[in-house]
Amino acid sequence: MERPAWAPQGIDISVPSVSRMYDYYLGGSHNFEVDRHAARKAMEFMPGLPAIMKANRAFMRRAVKYALAEGVRQFLDVGSGIPTYGNVHEVAREAASDARVIYVDHDPVAVTHSRAVLEGVPGADVVTADLRTPAEILSAPQVTELLDLGRPVALLLVAVLHFIQDSDEPHRAVAALRDALAPGSLLILSHAGYDGLPVPRERTRSAADVYRDTRSPIVLRSREETARFFDGFELVEPGLVTMAHWRPEIPPEQADPYASSGLVGVGRKA
Repeated sequence: MERPAWAPQGIDISVPSVSRMYDYYLGGSHNFEVDRHAARKAMEFMPGLPAIMKANRAFMRRAVKYALAEGVRQFLDVGSGIPTYGNVHEVAREAASDARVIYVDHDPVAVTHSRAVLEGVPGADVVTADLRTPAEILSAPQVTELLDLGRPVALLLVAVLHFIQDSDEPHRAVAALRDALAPGSLLILSHAGYDGLPVPRERTRSAADVYRDTRSPIVLRSREETARFFDGFELVEPGLVTMAHWRPEIPPEQADPYASSGLVGVGRKA
């Protein structure tokens, strides 16, 4: 398999990556045939996967705008993925020139392209780190230099927690990040699940099974399990809801049926 010039050395381009599959769903070009093959296989069971990913990005943008309206100017986006249109720093700095953004990802392709996108952009940087090691994130020089953890931060965990296995203790990792944040900080979260999907559960499980061939199998958690990530935060209205129902810009009934899936929410640390 020929390695594209933009692909960092040292990555295995024979194994699909969830970041690059996500990029493919969104119409991006930084993915390999192995990623496209896996994504198309998942779409055989859930053809609305691109609509889900677009709805997820739209939720992220609405949540960032909410954080800005609440006076938050610092953003820590963990599991940020490959840059696409409407990134956190673009949304944030359009509204507030003093906004500061740190992206965190462990995928070399995501980090490489984040660095390229952020070149010359003030108040934004990227860290190579993993959500499963929160201390590594918090101690990164980019974080300690750019963010003031003594002031409110918006922590984004958007479409990342469902790639963390229970054995890796995702609730513990989120709690560690929460404990490092100042009162008034926000948790912006989205998580895959069965809620609202317009297909039978068997097809959802079959689509999820495709991810077993990646290094990040997907974990579909219940509403109760997802709500636990907000321990220590107070959910803001409208609470933990499907993507199409979180402060929508269009009536939910007019959205793509797949947009009424997954669970999203924003919580505030007291």
